[in-house]
Amino acid sequence: MNLYETCPTLENTRFLLRPVEDGDCADLLEVYSDKNALPFFNSDNCDGDNFYYDTPERMENALRFWKQSYENGWFIRWAIVDRAASKVVGTVEVCQRASEPDDPFNGAGILRLDVKSGYETEDVLAEVGGLITPTVFEGFGCGIIITKAPIYAVERIRALQRLGFAKSEHLLIGKTGYAYDGYWTLARG
Repeated sequence: MNLYETCPTLENTRFLLRPVEDGDCADLLEVYSDKNALPFFNSDNCDGDNFYYDTPERMENALRFWKQSYENGWFIRWAIVDRAASKVVGTVEVCQRASEPDDPFNGAGILRLDVKSGYETEDVLAEVGGLITPTVFEGFGCGIIITKAPIYAVERIRALQRLGFAKSEHLLIGKTGYAYDGYWTLARG
C-alpha cells in the first residue's frame, strides 16, 4: 500500500481518521490554540514551528502546508473525528524517517498525535494509536514506529505502554544536530 497514492480512512465506533480538509479549520483552531494541549505536541525537527495557531489565518496556512506535504510525499495528516461530538478533535501525522544508516531511527515510521487537552487521556490515545499503528507499519514497510512522550505526559505514556511501546534509550538527532529525547518505540510484531 502506498499511503501517498491512497490515504485510507480508518475508523472504529468512537473515532474516524480521514485526511484533513479545508472545512476542518474551525475545529482544528480549537485544537491548535489550546494552550493546555500545546505541551504535548511534538514539534521536534519542525523548523521552529511549535504548532500553536491562534488565528483562522494561521490555521488555514497550516492546513495548506499539510495538504501540500501530502502531495509532495513528505508526511500525511489525518483529522481525528469524534463521532459522538461530530467534531475534529485532533490530528495524526505520520512519515518515514530518512537519515544516516547508523541512526537507530533510520527508516522508522514517525507518529505525531495531537489532540485537544480534554482528549489527552490514556483511553483516547490508546484507541487512536491502535487505529493508526498497523497502517504505519503496512504503508511504510518499517520495522519500528517512534513517537514522543515527554516525562510529564503521564496519560500518553500509559497509552503507549498499553500499545506495546517501550522507552527508547536513543536520542533522535535532528537535521541541525540537536538531540531530542523522550522517544518511545514500537517494533513490528
